[in-house]
Amino acid sequence: MTTLREAGGAGCARYTYRLRVSSSARTALEAEWARCRWIWNECCARSKKAYADDEKCGPARLDRMLTEARTANAWLRQGSSVPQQQIIRDFAKSRSKALKDVKARLPQHRRAGMPRYKKKHAADPSLNYTQRGFRLKDGRLHLAGGIAVTVVWSRDLPKPPSSVRVHRDSLGHWYASFVVAITTEALPATGRDIGIDWGVRETATTTSDAHDLPHAQHGKNAAQRLARYQRMTARRKPKRGQAGSKGYCEAKRQTAKLHRKVARQRQDTGRKWAKKVVRDHDRLAVEDFRPKFLARTTMGRKAADAAIGATKQALIHMARKHGRELHLVHPAHTTMDCAQCGARTKHALPLSERTYACTACGAVSPRDKNSARVMLVRAGLNPAGADRARAAGPPVRSQREPGIPLL
Repeated sequence: MTTLREAGGAGCARYTYRLRVSSSARTALEAEWARCRWIWNECCARSKKAYADDEKCGPARLDRMLTEARTANAWLRQGSSVPQQQIIRDFAKSRSKALKDVKARLPQHRRAGMPRYKKKHAADPSLNYTQRGFRLKDGRLHLAGGIAVTVVWSRDLPKPPSSVRVHRDSLGHWYASFVVAITTEALPATGRDIGIDWGVRETATTTSDAHDLPHAQHGKNAAQRLARYQRMTARRKPKRGQAGSKGYCEAKRQTAKLHRKVARQRQDTGRKWAKKVVRDHDRLAVEDFRPKFLARTTMGRKAADAAIGATKQALIHMARKHGRELHLVHPAHTTMDCAQCGARTKHALPLSERTYACTACGAVSPRDKNSARVMLVRAGLNPAGADRARAAGPPVRSQREPGIPLL
């Protein structure tokens, strides 16, 4: 299986492939992860001490710590220095983000939190290798330290990769995620624009009826089976300090397998819909909606099942990949504004009211359809050009509040 996801830079993507790992390679990878996990935990300990003493603990200081540790411990020197250095980089990024959240005085539920210790039986292995730490030869992936694994090439890489992350999921499957520069695959112009509004009743409501994305309810369809596996896990849970039985481990595996299936179904639905929207439209006005706050509401479960965030990221990635013009529109007051005359209601509409009626011009339309048209207006696109020929004239650039990012 291959998945395409956004990676570090704006011009990079991740191509993920399944790995066939032999018993000797699995042992070597787990030993490499044990060393990297020890380094991560050592970074956590030193970072806490530095934070308590009000001292700096940047990447340079952690690099010196790694050099000293490899000099003193032969066990660390047996492994490659590349993944050990990369895990320090990952720790520094996590710590820097956490400190920024603290300085910004964000609410507790929005803080990322300081990096935590990685427990032996709780953290899945994840090893990062830069260009000097791996190579591809005869269809196999050769990692630093003499580790060779077989890659299931479900599709070809468009360009030579700049880095790779080898990781194991909760089911025990190994994957290699290559970072590759994005290659723009231009699509023929269509002369059509589209506005997209996110919701819970429908995952995406657009100005085109043919491109609306209904709620797939993958999680709801799997809820009965998931509850059965969870009951099995609860009945077979071992006492504290005892190892789990084969039945307990199998119940946990079935639960994780079902979670993975639902996640892949959501990803597949979002990517197919995004490809269809990008293929049929030149310019997209998308609501810059952040669904995190919905987790604290009564709609939290349904919103999570809709996977709005993953679908939005898939749409952004497809627009970048195929060179389409995409505008992210601020979501404030989009349900209160009229797409025809621009008038704003005095009070926010309750969720139970699904029809928007403008008191100024008398326009009546479904609430979500009106919001989708508002996206086009705020993005500076001509609503008359939605799903029809674009109106003639110079392009108009609207300003987001304070500015709409153009991708």
